[in-house]
Amino acid sequence: MNVKLAYGRSGIEVEFPDTNVDVIEPHFVHGLPDEATALRQALRQPIGTRPLRELAKAGDSVAIIFSDRTRPMPSDRVLPVVLSELENTLPENITLINAVGTHRHNTPEELEAMLGRRIVDHFRVVQHRPKDRESMVRLGVSRFGNEVWVNRDFVQAKIKILTGFIEPHFFAGFSGGPKSVLLGVGAFESILRNHSAPMIDHPMSTWGVTAENPIHQEMSEMAELVKPDFIVNVTLNKKRQITGVFAGDWRQAHAAGCAFAKQCVMRAVKRPYDLVVTTNSGFPLDMNLYQAVKGMSAAARIVKPGGAILVAAECSDGVPTHGNFRELLSKGKSPQDWLDLIYQSPQPIPDQWQVQILAKILQQADVHLYSSLPEADVRLSLLQPVKDIAACVRVLRAAHDSHTNEPHRIAVLPEGPQTVPYLDSESTPDNS
Repeated sequence: MNVKLAYGRSGIEVEFPDTNVDVIEPHFVHGLPDEATALRQALRQPIGTRPLRELAKAGDSVAIIFSDRTRPMPSDRVLPVVLSELENTLPENITLINAVGTHRHNTPEELEAMLGRRIVDHFRVVQHRPKDRESMVRLGVSRFGNEVWVNRDFVQAKIKILTGFIEPHFFAGFSGGPKSVLLGVGAFESILRNHSAPMIDHPMSTWGVTAENPIHQEMSEMAELVKPDFIVNVTLNKKRQITGVFAGDWRQAHAAGCAFAKQCVMRAVKRPYDLVVTTNSGFPLDMNLYQAVKGMSAAARIVKPGGAILVAAECSDGVPTHGNFRELLSKGKSPQDWLDLIYQSPQPIPDQWQVQILAKILQQADVHLYSSLPEADVRLSLLQPVKDIAACVRVLRAAHDSHTNEPHRIAVLPEGPQTVPYLDSESTPDNS
């Protein structure tokens, strides 16, 4: 059985055994036949608010948040339509804010690739600086005790617009919506506290859940303090084609988009598997090992305790070198070492959430990684390097067969966390 896995920019073909292998994919939704027309219609007939072109007056300042390079958001196709609906607003009054969160700033070349040359040349584009309090405004304290600091350019704009991409998220429930505010343009410390160990450990901080998810709840509370005027969120298929546009009131439109995404990506399976082969959905989502933890997390939902996960993620951007992820990984020789470090720290540590989730996955299953990373980096992460996916699958099947007469069952998630599997003995994740 030949299966194409999402890997890097072009994917990779892998030959799997013909028996006891289930390929689990999202329900494919064709791209909209005319994206620009669909976007314009959504902006003019929004959910729960007035059309975008009626919200902004000629002299109003406008701030638009857009996703950074680690997301497949087609800003180069969405933003031109959004900006065309703001034709009565002077270009010098419009600011586009790169929602980098705790990620690195994007290079000029990356910004041009993300937005298009015309937008970069004609509009003010700024990159959020999460550690610079002078560039932010304090709005209060959340009910979780987290101080709310948000990008000054966004807070002080007359018209505030969120743009983003809705996909399942391994601890925020779904991306898009309030996540553009916190995490995208919030203070570094606010992000750390939202991603603290107790918040990550909460049983409802998981894929596809928003209603009782404390991480999503705090993000929503912070967004409410900012009071965005309009949201434009989209869903995509594996070809990066837009499948749905959800525009208008930020709460109502995001909820509609999450419901649509949930129908496409949440897939039930009857029982857990001995081996789950997954990806991190290809470029740009598999740019580094930090991001690739999401693909492992999706696989962990349906792997047997003591089973194995095999991840194909290119990691062209390394572990990466920026951020605190590598340093944390280097401080432990076991998953429990990492957890002890995180739980014993008096303050949240940058990037600890990804290490915390990785540690819990490794306590559940062995994880093998096919990537472009040096072998030393893979082993630093307590993962097992793989040079040939098909050969690794054969070795794991042979080892299983030598110990039991039960068939070795394999699940393949070619699109990684764009598919969120769950055991049908469990209730379907709630997004109400």
